[in-house]
Amino acid sequence: MTLTPEPEVDALGRPDLAQQIRDSILGGEFAPQQRLIEADLSERFDATRAAVRTALLTLASEGLVERLPNRGARVRAISTAEAIEIVEVRVGLESLCARKAAENVDEAGIAVLTELRDGIEDALAAGNLVEYSRLNQEMDRRIQELSGHTTAIQLLERLRAQSARHHFRLAFHPGRATQSAPEHIAIIDAVVARDPDAAEAATRAHLAGIVQMLRNLD
Repeated sequence: MTLTPEPEVDALGRPDLAQQIRDSILGGEFAPQQRLIEADLSERFDATRAAVRTALLTLASEGLVERLPNRGARVRAISTAEAIEIVEVRVGLESLCARKAAENVDEAGIAVLTELRDGIEDALAAGNLVEYSRLNQEMDRRIQELSGHTTAIQLLERLRAQSARHHFRLAFHPGRATQSAPEHIAIIDAVVARDPDAAEAATRAHLAGIVQMLRNLD
C-alpha cells in the first residue's frame, strides 16, 4: 500500500501552478490581505500571465484568494468567527474519515500511524513545536488517505487552506501541544485498533477542543 501521493502536475508534466501558489500561502510566504501581482507570480513560478490568472481564479473559487475589481487579487483574510464555522464543518468530514480509516486500515497503514505516534510523543518531549505541528498535519493526511473517501478529502483540503493562518496561531499557543497530543494519540490508537466508533468519537472531541480554543482566543 502506497500512502505518499503523487505531486499534482499539469498536462505537460509541470508542477500544478495553483498548488504551488496554494502551498506558498499555506506556508506563510504570502500574508493575509497581501496583494498577489500577476507579473510577480509569473516571474516567481516561471509561468505565463495567463496561467497565473487561471490559477488565481481556481484559488478564488476555493475561498483562499479574493479578486478585487480593477485591483487584481489578494490573499483572503479569514475572521475567527469564520474559522470556527470551518472547524464545525470539519467535524463531520474528519470524523467520517477517521471512521472509514479504522474500517480500512491494513498492516502497512498501522505501521505508518504507529511511527507517527512515536514521532509526536518524541517531538512533544523535546519541545519541538515545529516538528510536532508537521507530524500532526501528516497524521491528518494519512488518516484521510486511509479513509479512501475522495469527496471528503477534497472538501477538507479547501477548508484547511482557508483556515491555515488560524491553524498556525493555535499550533504555537502556549500549552496547546500538551493538550492536543493526547487527543491525536487517541485518534491514532482508535484507528490502529480498527475501532470506528472510538476513532469518530476521538476526532469529534479533538475538533470540539479546537472550536473552544478559538472562541477563547477571539
